[in-house]
Amino acid sequence: MERQGITYLIEQLIRQKLSKEEFDELLASLHYPAMRQAYSDILEAYFTELLNQHEYQPEPGKQPE
Repeated sequence: MERQGITYLIEQLIRQKLSKEEFDELLASLHYPAMRQAYSDILEAYFTELLNQHEYQPEPGKQPE
């Protein structure tokens, strides 16, 4: 599977729009170390982006410094 397909499956999973067939495809691909690494890399980038977004947003009720 190409990285584009892996990215699509992860995006669908995060959005809770993954079909049963896509979920089965994702699970089947986890048997391969290279695929697991690709999923890991994509998820790490996603969570890093979430952390970065959160870092730059002021907390509710707190004045920006």
